[in-house]
Amino acid sequence: MTDTLVSHEPATGEILWSGSHGDVDAALRHARAAFPAWAARPLAERVGILERFAELVKQDADDFAELIARETGKPLWEAKTEVATVAAKVAISVRAHEERTGERVDAAPGGRFALRHKPHGVMAVLGPYNFPAHLPNGHMIPALIAGNVCLFKPSEKTPAVGERLVQYYHRAGVPDDVVQLVIGTAAEGRALTSDPRIDGVLFTGSSTTGVAIGKALAERPGTICALEMGGNNPLIVWDTDRLADAAAIVVQSAYTTAGQRCTAARRLIVRDDLADALLDELLPLIDRIRVGAPFDDPQPYMGPVIDNDAADGLERGYAQLLEMGAKVLRPLQRPSADKPFLTPALVDVTGIDGLPDRELFGPVLQLRRVADFDAAIAAANDTAYGLSASLVGGTEGDWQRFWFESRAGIVNRNRPTNGASSAAPFGGTGMSGNHRPGAYYAADYCAYPVASAEGDEPEASIAIGLN
Repeated sequence: MTDTLVSHEPATGEILWSGSHGDVDAALRHARAAFPAWAARPLAERVGILERFAELVKQDADDFAELIARETGKPLWEAKTEVATVAAKVAISVRAHEERTGERVDAAPGGRFALRHKPHGVMAVLGPYNFPAHLPNGHMIPALIAGNVCLFKPSEKTPAVGERLVQYYHRAGVPDDVVQLVIGTAAEGRALTSDPRIDGVLFTGSSTTGVAIGKALAERPGTICALEMGGNNPLIVWDTDRLADAAAIVVQSAYTTAGQRCTAARRLIVRDDLADALLDELLPLIDRIRVGAPFDDPQPYMGPVIDNDAADGLERGYAQLLEMGAKVLRPLQRPSADKPFLTPALVDVTGIDGLPDRELFGPVLQLRRVADFDAAIAAANDTAYGLSASLVGGTEGDWQRFWFESRAGIVNRNRPTNGASSAAPFGGTGMSGNHRPGAYYAADYCAYPVASAEGDEPEASIAIGLN
């Protein structure tokens, strides 16, 4: 491992940022020392500091969005929406903290029963590259409100955005040791998650890494672990005559962020006698998708994937599907071999057995034609993942059945698979997570409940069993 980490712009290949790897041991020592004072601050004071953070992000929105677009490759319009969610997270998290971890006191004879919450302590926050500001911020804001301190390791592919995010915290008044940036690769991530001085691990990323974290913490049940992982998400299109709308929902689900969303649709399931009519609307729409650099004018719908390694992996996964017999409806193409731009791909995998149950984290959508709704639900649930699922069309009865039988933490109707509200819980089952939903429910894993029976005076008697 070299001492310097370098970040490149996906669209140009140019170096954007370079810096040294973090010192995990030193960061942990500073964090443990900083925790008591931060936790002892009044809640209103912590909230006030984070509200200043939100204002700073809003004031700097254009510059922050430009940095996100440069380092991730996502179009500028989409980077701007990410910045907005970063600022909005504070108010949402304040409401969630009040609702889900507030104090409750009930009267009892001679005293009371009370429920209060305490912060865990030092939280390791491991962020992804697809939303390098929004997703780790979604862990850190509720953690800080609750009184925890955070060691934030951004993805090694997006350190510049991670550094900027931490700068906003510090400028708002969060003490330097309360939020610390730990630059690094998997080695620093493993050092953080394996250290007994960590009280919690808040992770968003691949299932492979999430499983490794779970194993590392298996003998430390007192360490809170929240895993937000990927998905092999199904989208069913059923009885509907609004096929243009259905096609738009498919495109939004599969190709937004160049398919680099954990909630992106990977599998399109359609009733056989509806499929050709849907394709008549869908294929021309796919052909209209502009793929380009973040600041192109007019703006593209899709930018590049994060880097050439990711593009190489997607090409290998796509090639495997073709080797197994997939029929190309729209090919995965790479216009420039030395840059990670990919075109949106659609392949028909109907009738192919043994398809790999994996998350192809990019713009590759697999179509499966089915005969009836039983087969559609079976196909949707034919995965070890369980993050997001969506039904487009169908009757009210179809929807009720789909909702009840879908194994997913997000189940949508006539909306994209990646339509999720920050004011609701977010998370999945199976290989998609460990039943600790984030977003609005992040407050649940950022503080632990303490139940108290409290008497005004020591008063007791023993009525039975004494000589």
